[in-house]
Amino acid sequence: MDDLAPDALTSTGETGESRSPNRLYALKDRDTFMVCDAFGDVTGDGDGLFHNDTRILSRFRLMLGSAKPSLLSAAIGQDNVFFSSHGANQALPFPGGPVGPPGVLHVQRRRFLWDERLFEKISIVNYSRDVVLAPLTLEYGADFRDMFEVRGATRPRRGVFRPPVCDGRSVRFGYEGLDHVERASILAFSDAPWRISAQKAEFMCSLNPEGHFELYIEVGAHGGPVPSRERFNEAAIRARWDMRRRRRHGARLRSSGRLFNEWLDRSRSDIALLTTRLETGPYPYAGIPWFSTAFGRDAIITCLQLLWFAPGLAKGVLTYLAAHQAEEVSSFRDAAPGKIMHETRKGEMPAVGEVPFARYYGGVDTTPLFIVLAGAYAERTGDYELIDALWPALKRAVAWIERFGDSNGDGLIDYARGEDSGLSNQGWKDSEDSVFHADGRFPKGPIALVEVQGYAFAAFRTMGELAEHRGDLEAAHLWRDRAERLRIAVEERFWMPDRGFYGIAIDGAGELCAVEGSNPGHLLFVGLPAPERGKAVAQHLLSGGFSTGWGLRTLAAGEARFNPMSYHNGSVWPHDTALCVQGLANYGERDGVVRLMSHMFETAAHFEMRLPELFCGFPRGAGEPPVAYPVACLPQAWAAGAVFMMLQACLGVKVDGAARRVEITDPRLPIGIDRLRVEDLRVGPHKISLVFEDVDGKVVVRWPPVDGVRVVVR
Repeated sequence: MDDLAPDALTSTGETGESRSPNRLYALKDRDTFMVCDAFGDVTGDGDGLFHNDTRILSRFRLMLGSAKPSLLSAAIGQDNVFFSSHGANQALPFPGGPVGPPGVLHVQRRRFLWDERLFEKISIVNYSRDVVLAPLTLEYGADFRDMFEVRGATRPRRGVFRPPVCDGRSVRFGYEGLDHVERASILAFSDAPWRISAQKAEFMCSLNPEGHFELYIEVGAHGGPVPSRERFNEAAIRARWDMRRRRRHGARLRSSGRLFNEWLDRSRSDIALLTTRLETGPYPYAGIPWFSTAFGRDAIITCLQLLWFAPGLAKGVLTYLAAHQAEEVSSFRDAAPGKIMHETRKGEMPAVGEVPFARYYGGVDTTPLFIVLAGAYAERTGDYELIDALWPALKRAVAWIERFGDSNGDGLIDYARGEDSGLSNQGWKDSEDSVFHADGRFPKGPIALVEVQGYAFAAFRTMGELAEHRGDLEAAHLWRDRAERLRIAVEERFWMPDRGFYGIAIDGAGELCAVEGSNPGHLLFVGLPAPERGKAVAQHLLSGGFSTGWGLRTLAAGEARFNPMSYHNGSVWPHDTALCVQGLANYGERDGVVRLMSHMFETAAHFEMRLPELFCGFPRGAGEPPVAYPVACLPQAWAAGAVFMMLQACLGVKVDGAARRVEITDPRLPIGIDRLRVEDLRVGPHKISLVFEDVDGKVVVRWPPVDGVRVVVR
């Protein structure tokens, strides 16, 4: 995601992958999210309660007596609304008497976020035949650290902490940042503690046999009424209803496989969890914990993954990005007029200019991808009214590609950061070491990435199609000619005939970075390579150098900086694999598509039916699971969306809403699935349902006729 992304080998405690023994659990509501461990505790490493990119709860720990409860289980519900942790007491001393036995008290913590507040219910039930005295302690703290501090950035100075204020049943923490914004964190309890301080609240619970105790807690940036069972239940109903509403968008997908359905449902829930309603409409934030904010590239690719069955999300993303298009040249923000935003942040450090990410434009690929999404959305929906509204923004975007995108005049779209505070690499592989020569040397800028040329090729072609639809044939011809010239340049300058593959980049001296990465798979996605070269790339991607048995590596084994544990140089990113899979389908590689879909399904099964941001690129071993990348975001929007793009590639579905047509090419079903139903697929103003079924080894497609919709099976 960016140069500040935590590294698996240098992390000092921010663990968070699902296979980690210290697995973290995430909840989110709008611009507030919480990350905790299996006990429900927050320890202050990479976890906490965050609001507007600031950690407002950095410690939150439950103790019974002098020890944590023994952990029984922990889980996030299928709909991503509730977190629950179950525990049992360890030995408890009786005042002046013997030690009570462990395992007689059941301790449950149940929590959710709603209206940007944490709601928690702690319940304790006594299953012994004796009265048990249970000293319950809640430790807490608020460090008000900016997200970039939590991720490892150091600051020369900070703002002013206000003295904590305690009353009978609440404590208030305050902080005035260097941006002169007052931030607060208020913890409130339904029952008055026996003792309360700025560090902890203590309760003494006397439980009769089969007796129970309940405590309700609320935490937020603002105060509110006294917590209660009624408030908890009412907010829980609203949170669950809101999540159901967010999950209902688009067609319904249901297969004959129970676990496959669970993967689809979990992925849909993850995208719903990350989707935030902004002033321009719904927008999928990138991922939790490090990237719970609006990113340009991530949201665009997520929309492309979902477009065939749930196109509505794209409208909000396109509208938001158009509204935040760059208007001036800024080397600090890597901005220039017409460029589309890379990311935005609301914390203190961006606000005072310690980092450039308040609104940052350092992504060379986001602008052409914005145009690509607009064209794909128009074709998918027939909503040319939105295109008319966006046309000035689209023209500014293509003008940025033409005027600023090629900084050295060599005909390729390139990047070089304006200042050292910006991202050194500005494609999707944006870590510092992701672009290099075959001997391991780092190239001098400006750098032209091969996949970015593909995106720009598709953007010019899209502008030609949209201009023709608007009746501007002269502009359509010019943009189509620009696309063809760029296609020829890629074929001439990036192709490595001795390897039958494309290099990843060309540096400022015009030298090809003759390295085999997954980048050319994105060329297949946009359809740039000639057919014979496209097929050669497809076969190369399916070889052992890239294919691990779990997914496709970002860098082929054996290259100079290959490291299966790195962020971008040999790990597996599900969204990257999905784009390559759709590219394989575009070039007729159907068996490879089905095989990679199966690999990703089996990967998801090892990660509790949800794909992480990335995982390590070790080859698959018999009886061994995929190896987790310890600090990967989970959930991550474009990882959750990967299943839907790969499923589209398997089914061979393309929807043309403008022409009221559904095209299905050489349909396949995922391995182990013999029937899949797509219900209420919107085609223009109509809806249609499709059934894909394996009949004697061949996939047959059935559908009830719908007036005004044409289905073509090739």
